[in-house]
Amino acid sequence: MFPTVREVLALDPVRHGAPRVVAGDAGLDRPVRWVHVAEVPDIATLLGGGELVLTTGIGLPGDDAGLRAFIGDLADVGVSGLVVELGRRYVSGVPRVMAAAAERRGLPLVELRRATPFVRITEAVHALIVDAQLTELRATEEIHQRFNDLSVEGADAAEVIRQAAELSGCPVVLENLSRQVLGYDPAGESAELLLDGWEQHSRRIRPAGRTAYDPDSGWLVTTVGARGQDWGRLLLRWPASGDVPTRAGEPAGGPPTRLSILIERAASTLALGRLIRRDAEGLERQIHRTLLTALLDHSRPVDEVALRAKALGVLLDRRHLVGVMVRHRADDPAGEVGPEAGQARLRDLSEAVGQALREAKLTALTSAVDDNSVGALLALTDPAAEDRALSAFASALRRVRLDAGSGRAPAAGEASRSATGADVSRPAPGAEPARAVAGVDPSRGGGGGGVIVAAGSGVSSLREARRSLVEARQIAEAARRDRRDLPIFRLPHVGLAGLLHLLRDEPRLQTFVEGELGALLEYDARHPREQLLDTLRAYLEQGRNKSAGAAAAHLSRPAFYERLARIARILDADLDSVETSLSLHVALLALEAVRTP
Repeated sequence: MFPTVREVLALDPVRHGAPRVVAGDAGLDRPVRWVHVAEVPDIATLLGGGELVLTTGIGLPGDDAGLRAFIGDLADVGVSGLVVELGRRYVSGVPRVMAAAAERRGLPLVELRRATPFVRITEAVHALIVDAQLTELRATEEIHQRFNDLSVEGADAAEVIRQAAELSGCPVVLENLSRQVLGYDPAGESAELLLDGWEQHSRRIRPAGRTAYDPDSGWLVTTVGARGQDWGRLLLRWPASGDVPTRAGEPAGGPPTRLSILIERAASTLALGRLIRRDAEGLERQIHRTLLTALLDHSRPVDEVALRAKALGVLLDRRHLVGVMVRHRADDPAGEVGPEAGQARLRDLSEAVGQALREAKLTALTSAVDDNSVGALLALTDPAAEDRALSAFASALRRVRLDAGSGRAPAAGEASRSATGADVSRPAPGAEPARAVAGVDPSRGGGGGGVIVAAGSGVSSLREARRSLVEARQIAEAARRDRRDLPIFRLPHVGLAGLLHLLRDEPRLQTFVEGELGALLEYDARHPREQLLDTLRAYLEQGRNKSAGAAAAHLSRPAFYERLARIARILDADLDSVETSLSLHVALLALEAVRTP
């Protein structure tokens, strides 16, 4: 935006004075922020840096030390250069000590060998500066207008990134907080080179501030987020060898001010778009949750649920309904990851389920139903399509979460929802995202990485939908103990251990456990070093093979046999009896179910 010293010397009013550079020619590309006329030796205290100082020298010190101090003060404050008109104080040239000091400090020192009205120089330079500022102002106005239009139109992230790259002429990248690329536009450069090893490269870009330029990497960076929740960064590449700085104190090669404005406006548009999408989807999701909750706890009449669902475009009458629950295999207690991270993880899972339903072209009510699970009530027109629909949903969910975990990033200009996999509101959670759901591997099974997809029995009436949803929830809970990699868990998959898990809150089951194992549990409580329960478990899990049981318990066979005899006495049971051993084994499985949350 500002002219350089070299450009100022090329102006006609300056050329009229026959300028000659006597020192500091390496600094001729410094920007000139303003022109200041001075005839006093302590002028440096009144300057802010970036000025081109004009003087006749009549007020300068007469001794060498004073001249060195004068040049040093100007250099310290950051002036762009010093122009001395000859004829009044200095006739044939500036003092050698002044030239030497200027050369040593890299300060451009110029002689005007012909008398020149300083007012003409200041007018010419200031006109150049003002014209450049007007040009910059027009460019800034266009930036504001362009991004205002994008905000009003609800443009997706890909379009915002494309516009930012077009206005700047520079590559632009949008990433989440895990340094995974959500979208980019190479601005005509090689996309492969731009994104090669991006995560490692991005982690080395460490600007000082919310919007700042990192001269070491050549990237201008701003944080993307709103309402105190940041979910990404927007980066614009401006190599350090590019333009000159436009603000006093900026490092040489820094980007123009308009690019800082541009990247901030683009980031604001992205954040606003995410909020708009979340708010628009938020109301719909609230209604979905209200209706699903109403079915689960009978808080609203079934007919009202059907009517409100129909208003949302979800027909539940005369449909084959299937309850589905999706949850992570492991809970993350608030003490370990914090409530905000848990909510972000659940929100990401809810968004993934919603997108999977859309990709599978299924109609459903869907929302989070508790702190760990996302429920869906599928409405199918054909009961025979139940298995096919569930398989399509599980496959779609796996793809969605694989895409989120891999950080797959389309270039700006691909299909409109593609910049973040679904839309710009999927961050990440905060991100957080088009990001892998907190701490899981999306490549694993169970419907997509560390996630269990459970389905209840299909029903033909909305009045029976609660049974299918509750069954799906119970199956999902029971399946957490199942290590198999199944795309869909149904009731036949839960087995005995799963059945006991479903019944873990049943008092009669707890009474059975106490009747079978109570005496042994009391003995272990009094003798914590022995833990005979583990010995019994090893014996039963090895099919009553005493040698294998001893090896599994890491005991010698005589010690293992002695412990079995003690267990038999404590329980008053014949451990060689198949029926007795079966009963004890079921009690052990039930005990584990009762102890497992």
